[in-house]
Amino acid sequence: MSERLSVLKTYKLYVGGKFPRSESGRVYEVTDAKGKWLANAPLSSRKDARDAVVAARKAFGGWSGATAYNRGQILYRIAEMLEGRRDQYVAEVADAEGLSKSKAAAQVEAAIDRWVWYAGWTDKIAQVVGGGNPVAGPFFNLSSPEPTGVVAVLAPQKSSFLGLVSVVAPVIATGNTAVVVASEKSPLPALSLGEVLATSDLPGGVVNVLSGRTAEIAAPLAAHQDVNAIDLAGADEELAKELEIAAADNLKRVLRPQPVDNADWSAAPGTDRMTAFLETKTVWHPTGALGASGSSY
Repeated sequence: MSERLSVLKTYKLYVGGKFPRSESGRVYEVTDAKGKWLANAPLSSRKDARDAVVAARKAFGGWSGATAYNRGQILYRIAEMLEGRRDQYVAEVADAEGLSKSKAAAQVEAAIDRWVWYAGWTDKIAQVVGGGNPVAGPFFNLSSPEPTGVVAVLAPQKSSFLGLVSVVAPVIATGNTAVVVASEKSPLPALSLGEVLATSDLPGGVVNVLSGRTAEIAAPLAAHQDVNAIDLAGADEELAKELEIAAADNLKRVLRPQPVDNADWSAAPGTDRMTAFLETKTVWHPTGALGASGSSY
């Protein structure tokens, strides 16, 4: 009996809930930490970036209008799906980052736990950053957070999976949709994440994953008039400055890159990345004429 040939995986983009090849047909070689070939990844074009924005905008209404409880259920489902494919991600992260199996497993487990953590925040963040405001007059004055819109996310370059999840999960937990540019050197865990998202009840277009040259894809996203915000986590200092200038054209929210290394992504995330992409809506409502007792009721 002859030895069978293994089936090599064809990695594809994840856009609008589907798995297209790059519009340009280009690919680039992805290697492990020792320079060994792992796969050919799609080399996204400006057209791919624009298509991803269209998909994210189309999905925004339904996702932002879903109940916070429902969004939490879906984020938890993502964690469930990742748990079932843990071994695959451990292998991919170990190859991508040159880690031992045990260290890669710790990264993957932390990423799974992070989805659970943000799932728990979906119906609580409004209580933390919103509330009633004391005003002089017969009014109720209430502030509540609302999602910013379509967010372009440049995933961290060194932390191919935990860092990726740490920047994507808070964006969608609060009702935004995302166009994610995967780590240029280590995009495979991000592209595989699309396969989990597609089978986890997450509506198509809520998260769109592109791979390729970060600067090449990020430039049209920063200048795109239908992108409302951009997270520069995966940009170096020079690129971040260029993108911030481009983003100013339509007054995008910009989250500047923080000086973090792989270890810092394991720290407790806090709420900063959720509040970075929220707008505050304030509503005034009359209470009626105040009587001698101070209330009309």
